[in-house]
Amino acid sequence: MQLSVIILNYNVRYFLEQCVLSVQTALEGIDGEIIVIDNNSSDESCTMMKQQFPGIKLISNSENLGFPKGNNIGVEQAKGEYICILNPDTIVAEDTFSKILNPSNWNSNTGIIGCKLVDGAGNFLPESKRGIPTPWVSFTKIFGLYKISNLFGKYYAQHLSENQSGKVEILVGAFMVMRKDLYTEIGGFDENCFMYSDDIDLSYQALLKGKYNYYFHDTTVIHFKGESTVRDGTYMKRFQEAMNFFYRKHFKVSFFFSIFMNIGIVLFSIVKRFQGAKFEKIKPDAYCLISDRENKEELLHQLEKKIGTKFNDVVDESVKTEFVIDLSSVSCKKAIAFMVNNKRKNHTFKLISSNARFIIGSNNSNDRGEVLNLE
Repeated sequence: MQLSVIILNYNVRYFLEQCVLSVQTALEGIDGEIIVIDNNSSDESCTMMKQQFPGIKLISNSENLGFPKGNNIGVEQAKGEYICILNPDTIVAEDTFSKILNPSNWNSNTGIIGCKLVDGAGNFLPESKRGIPTPWVSFTKIFGLYKISNLFGKYYAQHLSENQSGKVEILVGAFMVMRKDLYTEIGGFDENCFMYSDDIDLSYQALLKGKYNYYFHDTTVIHFKGESTVRDGTYMKRFQEAMNFFYRKHFKVSFFFSIFMNIGIVLFSIVKRFQGAKFEKIKPDAYCLISDRENKEELLHQLEKKIGTKFNDVVDESVKTEFVIDLSSVSCKKAIAFMVNNKRKNHTFKLISSNARFIIGSNNSNDRGEVLNLE
């Protein structure tokens, strides 16, 4: 088997469903499998998987074991030569796996490959490519120096643009592809870290094995991001613990270093918490349906009844418009391209699931997403 896609889920039932639908399509023509691990969700995620995807392997944990252990459990049962660690709040393009698995991307020194990630508003997510967060690099990130000049741009690997493939040090755990034997050689994700620095650690461990990690820009994945992480007190505590874990594991710690890092982690945590604060929902002044269905009028009528407003065919750039994209007739690749090409401050996007059962989306990568059931 060529590829095993590992999806660790926790309480994102509808996002998981569309994620799996997109992965199924992207695996067509590839000898692959999907393994879903559920960390004791309370939102009927497992029930949905059994009903909608009875042929997909589902591992139901009796408690929330965290990101590292949950993924390690899935990889243990993977049969693929390659594995993809994939967040459940993602949508992959139809060509994502075929492009990344192209033999030209892989040699004996290749470690982990990641790709371009965008949020639910079509904005590039800079954490798609990063550098090792050494004390100095973390300092430039915490105090925003990376925004001033690329001289301080190592945290987000600014030696590469978002549309330029190349070697990077750190990749994000929302989407990572690597050989299973390298994952096993590294020991997988370190289970001493519950979450949040695990992808940094795995990427760094690949570098320590003499491999290089690679950012591949030529395919794009949506990562709603804010959907699977609630930035509450527990989040802040675990984030601080995760950063402390990484520094203690990989860097020589002195008294002054510890003081600096603790101050930095607290400041970084405050920034994260501010980013995760509730944002005022953007109320559109107009709606527009993007669909290639022959019976588009029937869907339009259904949406207008559900949402309670008329949809427009012509979009005025100055009007706050929400585009509703029908994934049952528009490919994920085209939908992603539409979002990226039409991103504006006053534009939002929602996606009708491939099976046309619900609408999902997110207006901001730091806030929770939205779900509208169409049944």
